[in-house]
Amino acid sequence: MSHDSPPVRRLADWNHERLEAVAAEHGTPLYAVDLDRVAENYERFAAAFPDAHVMYAAKAHTGRAVLSTLVETGADIECAAWGELQRAIDAGADPETLQYTAVNPPDRDLDYAVDLAAEHPGLTITAGARHTFDRLEERGYDGRVAIRINPGIGTGHHEKVATGKDAKFGIPYDAVPEVAADVRERFDLVGLHAHAGSGVLHDDLDDHCRAIGKVADMGRTVIADGADLEFVDFGGGFGVPYRETVEPLDMDVVGEKVREAVGDLDARIKLEPGRYVVADAELILTEVNTIKETPVATVVGVDASLATLIRPAMFGSYHPIRNVTAPDRDSEPVSVGGPCCTSADVFCTDRPIARPEREDLLAIGNAGAYGYELANQFHSQPRPAEVAFENGETRVVRERETLDDVTRLERT
Repeated sequence: MSHDSPPVRRLADWNHERLEAVAAEHGTPLYAVDLDRVAENYERFAAAFPDAHVMYAAKAHTGRAVLSTLVETGADIECAAWGELQRAIDAGADPETLQYTAVNPPDRDLDYAVDLAAEHPGLTITAGARHTFDRLEERGYDGRVAIRINPGIGTGHHEKVATGKDAKFGIPYDAVPEVAADVRERFDLVGLHAHAGSGVLHDDLDDHCRAIGKVADMGRTVIADGADLEFVDFGGGFGVPYRETVEPLDMDVVGEKVREAVGDLDARIKLEPGRYVVADAELILTEVNTIKETPVATVVGVDASLATLIRPAMFGSYHPIRNVTAPDRDSEPVSVGGPCCTSADVFCTDRPIARPEREDLLAIGNAGAYGYELANQFHSQPRPAEVAFENGETRVVRERETLDDVTRLERT
């Protein structure tokens, strides 16, 4: 079964000949996603939680090919914005199964969600502020809702993703019973929701499960107060190892820990993996154009940049890098950076890599989660193409932008 596939894919596991072939045909920088791996990752996660309702958190990667693959695999989709709702529907998701998690939603988002729910009453809207519920009522909405809880415990790979202790996200924990009583009077309260953080690995797992236990306790409180909850949603957050020396999560063990943290609960567990499903299923291919020896570093210039992958600049994130052209050359410490005019445009500093030379092809790994999602047009750089591998075949799933695409909305 596919959930028996390796729990993490390293750069050395990709077919280098195939990577060189797609780079030669489609140019660089280039995103390459393995849709078979996407399906395998989802099925492995779902197998660890056989009694849970496992959704995919679309914000990690909203590409239509990825969403369609997951819908075909049996995943429902959780969305954090109106555009994600529409993209999930375009990819084949049943609107009746969608869940929309509103975070300070603009009027456009709420209008879209309310209109969609009028035609598809199975849609669930999750809100984390009293005003959001008031704004829903002002629009005549009285359908399915869930309350987002702030458990006061944040976990994950960086403080900017530790949403469980960030006041921006969710109703303060102690206020939830009062809010739930009010919400039940106005809407169909079907669930509670929380998300402690993102990129959770071994060191954060205990804290993550502590947050899960706290949310489960609130579920029991709200149910005891008379709420008929269908589910308690513990979000996603489970990570994959970006560094080669870090071991992946054993999802069977994780499943046991989560069930122990939840305990007896008269509602279904819901989980929303995002990063876990897509991170190691995609990489970036980039060509070396410059080698510069300096007294302090060997600088390797490539055609990818922070416009292609902003996570290193935004979060200080580590992404593995491999010389696809010559992986067996002797390694030497190099700094790899792109063409943007900022010191933040660096993928690594003094990292041992098989000695790059001009026109070598490098791969930047674990780019599937928040990679293309955060790609941008800084320096008027058109965003890259994206190719997909599936069932032994290769196809373009996103065309490379042109400068006309960058400027087409401008007016003189």
